[in-house]
Amino acid sequence: MKKDTLLRTILLLVSLSNQLLAIFGKETLPFTEAEVYQAFSACLTVISSLIAWWKNNSFTENAILADDYLKALKERRHG
Repeated sequence: MKKDTLLRTILLLVSLSNQLLAIFGKETLPFTEAEVYQAFSACLTVISSLIAWWKNNSFTENAILADDYLKALKERRHG
């Protein structure tokens, strides 16, 4: 599922929940759609930052060659 599709779905569910609470005379949710969007966006940023930090991201030619060499060594050992 795409990030924007997931975000729209979450916002829709929050909006519907808020509307149903208002219809039934209950206290509505204490945040706006913009706050939900910001919180969700912040969570995605933190998650993607942690993944990028954890994963080995090689950008230089030497680093890419070293990754290829390591991959070849692993394939010879297991293959």
